[in-house]
Amino acid sequence: MQIEILKSKIHKVKVTHSNLNYIGSITIDETLINAAKMVVGEKVQVLNINNGERLDTYIIKGEKNSGEVSLNGPAARKVQIGDQIIIISYGRMSISDAKNFNPTLIFPNKNNFLN
Repeated sequence: MQIEILKSKIHKVKVTHSNLNYIGSITIDETLINAAKMVVGEKVQVLNINNGERLDTYIIKGEKNSGEVSLNGPAARKVQIGDQIIIISYGRMSISDAKNFNPTLIFPNKNNFLN
C-alpha cells in the first residue's frame, strides 16, 4: 500500500502578482522552487491564509531571486496581491518509507526571499 504524504512546503509567502488572462498555474521564484525541492510542472496545493481558499495547480518557473509568487488563470480569482499563502506538494510512498521520510520545509522572509 502507498500513502500520500507531505513532500515539500513553502510556508507563508506573499502573492506578488495575479494574472487572470493566463492559461493557469502558479509562478514561483526559481530559488524557492529549488530550495523546497519542488519541480516545474509539479502539482501543488495552494492555501490562502487570508481567506481560507484552497486550490490545486502546477508550478511554472519564475525569475531566479525575484521573489515572484503569481497566481495565474482561474486561480487569480482566489487571491489578492499581498495575501499570504502556503504552497504544498505531496508524494506517494510506502508506509514504511513514509515513517522515515523528512519533508523539505522552507520559511522565506516577508519579501519571499530565503534568509
